[in-house]
Amino acid sequence: MNIKKPQILLSNDDGILSPGLWAAAEALSPLGYVTVAAPREQHSGAGRSVPAWSDGEIKPTVLKIGEQEWECYAVGGSPAQAVQVGAMIILDQLPDLVVSGINYGENPGTDVSLSGTVGAALEGASYGIPSLAVSLQLLSDDYYGYSRKVDFSAAAAFTHLFARLLLDSKMPPDVHVLNVNVPATATPDTPWRLTHLSKYAYFEPFVKPAEDGKPRRVSAKIVVHDEELADPTCDVTAFYHDKVVSVTPLSLNLTSRVDLADFDGQIRSSLK
Repeated sequence: MNIKKPQILLSNDDGILSPGLWAAAEALSPLGYVTVAAPREQHSGAGRSVPAWSDGEIKPTVLKIGEQEWECYAVGGSPAQAVQVGAMIILDQLPDLVVSGINYGENPGTDVSLSGTVGAALEGASYGIPSLAVSLQLLSDDYYGYSRKVDFSAAAAFTHLFARLLLDSKMPPDVHVLNVNVPATATPDTPWRLTHLSKYAYFEPFVKPAEDGKPRRVSAKIVVHDEELADPTCDVTAFYHDKVVSVTPLSLNLTSRVDLADFDGQIRSSLK
């Protein structure tokens, strides 16, 4: 009896040359046919954007991943556009799973709306495809480079684990993406915890003064709030403080979870 192997579409926001992408490809290959379609250039912070100025070029690129040569596709566009191209042009059918990562750097809290890693997974989910975003905490600030000092082995193991889960099990109707944040100190045996997003920005913006002839600019620093650390189900507490893997179910439905009738009455009363 022939058992059809799943089709897995793999993308990221760090670009086609990211070792994190390659680690994910190796980890996913035992689970099915892996097609890699990733941005041609670095696109960290792109969210789920689909810029009108992207050229949309699809360039087959042979990469040596582990001991195997893979034909991958470098896409002239954002992470979400790479998923669009992969799902609608490169493959002749929608994949069974979309995976985004492994990202250089964590993606928790309200920052998920900025993250190109999460944005690619959300794009896959918008087509009804189970989707996974995986990010590895960094202890340095090299979020935009391709440091070979970063060990992706633990994150790769969790990529495999949760990809298998999504292929084998049906998620609840309001779970569209699993957002996985792996602590820098993790091993494949590190426990994981189901979490909710922090209500705070983890990478908090601030104005960096002008120096060395450069104008003032907005930069960001990691800020962790005591209120977060008091809640063991918060994603930041899980990976940052407790050093366990955070797994957060995300929904495409951005509607506020309020009672609409009560809120309607409140608004109408305020407008009198």
